[in-house]
Amino acid sequence: MPVHLRDVIGYLDTTLEIDRFKDYAPNGLQVEGAPEIEHVVTGVSASAELISRAIEQGADLIVVHHGLVWGGGLTKIAGPLARRLKLLLGNDVSLAAYHLPLDKHARLGNNAGLADALAIGAKREAFGEVRGTALGLAGSWPAPLSRDAAIARIGGGVCNGQAPRFVFPYGPEVVRKVGLCSGAASDLMEAAAEAGCDLFLTGELAERSGDLAKELQITLVAAGHYATEVFGAMRLADELRMKFPGLDAKFIGVPSPL
Repeated sequence: MPVHLRDVIGYLDTTLEIDRFKDYAPNGLQVEGAPEIEHVVTGVSASAELISRAIEQGADLIVVHHGLVWGGGLTKIAGPLARRLKLLLGNDVSLAAYHLPLDKHARLGNNAGLADALAIGAKREAFGEVRGTALGLAGSWPAPLSRDAAIARIGGGVCNGQAPRFVFPYGPEVVRKVGLCSGAASDLMEAAAEAGCDLFLTGELAERSGDLAKELQITLVAAGHYATEVFGAMRLADELRMKFPGLDAKFIGVPSPL
């Protein structure tokens, strides 16, 4: 049975508390299609591949972490952006995006999912302010791990069993406290060190990060921007199926090594 688009977007906007955030992008509905929906696809980024695959599977709504509108908005509709919009508008498909709200959310968020994937304990503290919001999470395992075991756990929980792409092993040989923030959050490393973390995990690094890790004597691990941000999109699909029984909602992965 179809569900009104406005009801689904309203639920997501309220649940993810989008009004709390001063973000780099507008959160919520970015492209409006059909007023009633039955099939939802969630994903990490609004690429042409994700949009095309969602349309092939009959999606009426696509919900992503990285949308099409950033900064000051759309200044020119040409090239890849024009092709993505043509796919959406030509098929009456809506697109919604949730950036920092989907990183932060305590139950549905990327950082909560990342901490769960690493089996970090339930006692977690926020750290690392991004545009007025403490976005990172810090916590501990039930028992300390060696540095090598901690890195291996990240590989198994985040990198599909592969070693993380970048490791700067400057922290203690025993890891008692871990700080993490998904995506491109290497600038939160200093806040992680101030919070007493022995290891900081993020997705993508700035060039200056390696030197800073050495100076802070903290282990820095970059597991990939995409790999650290699949959790929120997957959880949104589960959430929408539960909240709206008439919806078919599924996550589509379009992996990236970056």
